[in-house]
Amino acid sequence: MGVNASNYPNSCSPRTGGNSQTQQTFIGTSSYSHQGYGCESKLYSLDHGHEKPQDKKKKSSGLATLKKKFIKRRKSSRSADHAKQMRELLSGWDVRDANALVEEYEGTTALKELNFQASLARPENLRLQKDLSDLYEYKYCTDVDLLFQDTCFPVHRAILAARCPFFKSLLSSSPEYGAEIMIDINTPGIDMPMFSALLHYLYTGEFGIEDSRFQDVDILVQLSEEFGTPNSLDVDMRGLFDYMCYYDSVLSFSSDSELVETYAGNQGCLDEELRAHKAVLSARSPFFRNLLQRRIRTGEEITDRTLQTPTRIILDESIIPKKYAKVILHCMYTDIVDLSYVLHCSPSIGSLSEVQALVAGKGNMSRAEEAMELYHIALFLEFNMLAQGCEDIIVESISLDSLIVILRWSSQPYGSKWVYRQALHFLCEEFSQVMTSDVLYELNKDDLLTAIQSDYLQASEQDILKYVIKWGEHQLIKRMADREPNLLSGTAHSVNKRGVKRRDLDIEELKEILSPLLPFVRIAHILPTNSEVLSDTMKRGLISTPPSDMLPTAEGGKANAWLRQKNAGIYVRPRLFSPYVEEAKAVLDEVMVEQTDLVRLRMVRMSNVPDTLYMVNNAVPQCCHMINLQQISSSQCSPPTVVANEIPVPKLQVVKDMIRRLQEIRHTDQVQRAYALNCGEGATVSYELQIRVLREFGLPDAAAELLQSCAVPVLPLMTGSDFCGTVTAVKAIGSHTEH
Repeated sequence: MGVNASNYPNSCSPRTGGNSQTQQTFIGTSSYSHQGYGCESKLYSLDHGHEKPQDKKKKSSGLATLKKKFIKRRKSSRSADHAKQMRELLSGWDVRDANALVEEYEGTTALKELNFQASLARPENLRLQKDLSDLYEYKYCTDVDLLFQDTCFPVHRAILAARCPFFKSLLSSSPEYGAEIMIDINTPGIDMPMFSALLHYLYTGEFGIEDSRFQDVDILVQLSEEFGTPNSLDVDMRGLFDYMCYYDSVLSFSSDSELVETYAGNQGCLDEELRAHKAVLSARSPFFRNLLQRRIRTGEEITDRTLQTPTRIILDESIIPKKYAKVILHCMYTDIVDLSYVLHCSPSIGSLSEVQALVAGKGNMSRAEEAMELYHIALFLEFNMLAQGCEDIIVESISLDSLIVILRWSSQPYGSKWVYRQALHFLCEEFSQVMTSDVLYELNKDDLLTAIQSDYLQASEQDILKYVIKWGEHQLIKRMADREPNLLSGTAHSVNKRGVKRRDLDIEELKEILSPLLPFVRIAHILPTNSEVLSDTMKRGLISTPPSDMLPTAEGGKANAWLRQKNAGIYVRPRLFSPYVEEAKAVLDEVMVEQTDLVRLRMVRMSNVPDTLYMVNNAVPQCCHMINLQQISSSQCSPPTVVANEIPVPKLQVVKDMIRRLQEIRHTDQVQRAYALNCGEGATVSYELQIRVLREFGLPDAAAELLQSCAVPVLPLMTGSDFCGTVTAVKAIGSHTEH
């Protein structure tokens, strides 16, 4: 089956569907509980696909069963070890310190929710209903004229025939192109505006105007008796795709680029054709719309009309392989990306990735690889609904086996930034699994660096340090193998065959490899405090010895590195590692039960929470993500050069909509809770909201300056009076929105 091409902001999760026999991975906030985002459940499945027959045989053996039990026990013991380490850390803590740590975790949890929503945000694409509404309004590729009350209504024969029995029988009597048909309606009270609204309803399933007559049951009954009751728009458009009634175009594919440019009617040179409707092609894809309009301007369309032949559209198969043609057409008619329509035949001329897969002995492309190739075709056709559906399929396919391929593809300039964000999220959520598998050694430095910088990485600091060093050692061994001048890689005497002992590694070169990564390992949060991994790392000279005030030598000093108010140096937030979070909550609950001043403690906690509405409206965020408002006023009408050089100028109405959307999100309960839990980091909360809004409107993250203040968004590429006038207008918009 297929995947509904979804659009975010109406939903926080891609809509998914699929064959019940196919492994699926779902993304969505519904996977989390409201109270403990990211701490109770996980986003992704780690299933590796269908089991092979030999795998089933292994499972049947007693040894394999015993091995599974050991693995399961080892996993549970690791979790128990993490909980034990956190409990030992908190032993002897004052109840207020334990409470402060839990509050820190709660604030980070709220930030993670906002960060996840921002990572899922992407522009809302026009769905079939909206595209057909525009088709009716702008009259692309009409082929019949309806005359009603001295007014001409250019329409599309195929759509009306598919949607309405009345028009199906009426249009069948006048099959010629451009026929003019008089409309006589027996239902009383139908005037020209109401007739237009009825046509709009047939195109979209909704009436285009608010008219009290549409609330009159008697009129609706008479109209249904005369015109018939149409099915839902989805059902009728699916029927139009299946049967292709009144088709007026055919898609042909050729590997001869000259034939594509200078086709002279030699049909014998063309491959299999696919039927389609010009109305649907032009409504869904600006590429096809421009192509068909160019044919009209050059007079080619007149020839087709005269000969009563469908318009032939010849596509270069090196750009659009014919194997994907039916998938593309199906999405145009249904908004569903269904890869079951992919033709699995000999490799297409333009299907480079499939040829490479066959050369490498991989056989057929995977579902995710097909979606990657189709994604680029969707961008070429400017068919964003198809592109988003492909993104959904790729993200559903994320697993340990596919992670590296998806990360590498999505991180390229031609890849999907949205998919890359979801792949990174998977990497952070499943890092404990990744670091104990060979996937760790295939990660590139940038992806590993991004992961260990995250506050939400699911691994303990000790494990992060341990496996980052292992990754670095593996990279060094690869370098050594590449430098061997007289040995063939893979031979008995080569480095990667004979193995390398740790003492043989060049520590200075290893330090150079690890230098970008080790500063982001939060050494002060390594548990247990007498960690052998940390001691060994310092002995090797890979990291320097921490300052004495960071070493928990005294009981009272244990909390210093973990609590914001007790840290004398630069505070580093503890990661939201689930076993630590759950154990900290459990310890706090146990301690609070024993306390006699529980009510007083709660009163103190509440007194520390500021008025969130006051903070939202009046706080001026100051952090690295924001620009200083004074810089704007001092520069007067000069826009920031970074924004001016990199970001396209948004229309004023778009800026207005962005401001309204930002205010709408700010006043939700979830965001107010995030502000309250992160009292000292309101700027961080605001930044996550701004990034979400920018992504919803299709602007790059670098445009955060546009929303650094609801009252004064910075508009790029404007100078002089135009820029000042626009800023003044936006100030008024912002103040009006706040009030």
